Amino acid sequence: MLIITFTIKIMKNKFTLLLVLAMVFPAISIAQLKPIDYKDGDQQLIGFVSKPSKGMKNKAGILILPAWMGIDDHAKESASELSKLGYFTFVADIYGLGNKPTNYAEAGQKAGYFKKNIKEYQKRIQLALDQLIEQGANPDNIVVMGYCFGGTGAIEAARTNMKVKGIVSFHGGLGRDEIRTIDPISVRLLVLHGADDPYESETEIKAFQNEMRVAKADWEIVYYANAVHSFTDKGAGTDNSKGAAYNEKADKRSWKAMLQFLKEVL
Repeated sequence: MLIITFTIKIMKNKFTLLLVLAMVFPAISIAQLKPIDYKDGDQQLIGFVSKPSKGMKNKAGILILPAWMGIDDHAKESASELSKLGYFTFVADIYGLGNKPTNYAEAGQKAGYFKKNIKEYQKRIQLALDQLIEQGANPDNIVVMGYCFGGTGAIEAARTNMKVKGIVSFHGGLGRDEIRTIDPISVRLLVLHGADDPYESETEIKAFQNEMRVAKADWEIVYYANAVHSFTDKGAGTDNSKGAAYNEKADKRSWKAMLQFLKEVL
């Protein structure tokens, strides 16, 4: 009798749990991220794809380039949220299997390598773009977006005129080696920047703006008050004096700015 009572209690608890879950999480389509294996030569790469349950008719795609720590929850959450809005999304793996940084020192070293060896960075971005298309996105209707180091990569996608409709950089690096030639840029750019970001000097910002003019690009920069580097990263803390910190207003406003941009270009 005790055994029967215990079993009934367990079943009752399970039912209660399911009922609570149904109330908290209503019957909506939640985008699921799926790991995708691909390669750059002998280096194994693992990105993440999310396909909309009810995709847009034009199958628009968004390639997401993560910050310097590699694929993180922030990039994944962005992919999931955008997929819920009807976009095919793919989070790129830039460093490759076994190379994910474990601390900021390693991240700076690895990100620095790709910034110095820019063609290798561009190649990894292109390989990820190929995967997004292979997973079902319309090759003629894609936007590349990125955070911090990934924002730098998004701008590089524009500099090499990858076949995409738009570029969105969240607090990305704007610098360019002065010995590089400035080629015409056909893709539209949206740069979302912290007004108090200490990692981008006025000289570098002005050089970027001049580059865009010379390249005859369709570009815009939006500055966010009281925002420093990493203003979209909730894990960055809120102490602006450290140079990198989360800013809720800037995060929400920049996300809305990106969504408006996507509607216009896609």
